[in-house]
Amino acid sequence: MLKKILIAVVALILLLVAAVVILAFTVNGEYKVEREITINKPKAEVFSYIKMLKNQNDWGPWAKKDPNMKVEYRGTDGAPGFVSAWKSDNSDLGEGEQEIKKIADGERVDTELRFKKPFEATNNSYMLTEAAGENQTKVKWGFSGSVPKPFNVMCLFINMDKMVGDEFQEGLNSLKTKLEH
Repeated sequence: MLKKILIAVVALILLLVAAVVILAFTVNGEYKVEREITINKPKAEVFSYIKMLKNQNDWGPWAKKDPNMKVEYRGTDGAPGFVSAWKSDNSDLGEGEQEIKKIADGERVDTELRFKKPFEATNNSYMLTEAAGENQTKVKWGFSGSVPKPFNVMCLFINMDKMVGDEFQEGLNSLKTKLEH
């Protein structure tokens, strides 16, 4: 009897492991989150402001969550190679850094986000500006990445768009308020 129970338990464990392995090879671990807003200011003015990472402390949603967050900077703000590093006791914020990787002047800022705590991950982020009319600018803020196998199975249960998208929209709303007043 005990032998049959042990065989059943081992078979169940093997079945679960096999299911996770199969799912790991079928579930897409790629994700992308993007939000946009129209700001009633000229494109050049908006771009000049958003390319400066230090300005994110004034409009970004995360700085508001921890006013005591430690922030350090390296390099020349608004230029490739500039790094903004943060460390927070707030578990939602953790520790990491953002580096400007590429700038298409007046159009796009590409950054790399390197999270250290509460988990390690590297993601790409970008901000785009495009004219939306006279003295109006459409700003798109995006974030993309991937979850490695077998952890990509978690993508079945976690919706990155919902998790991060609301914070992106909150930040863009704050950016609009900041620039229009």
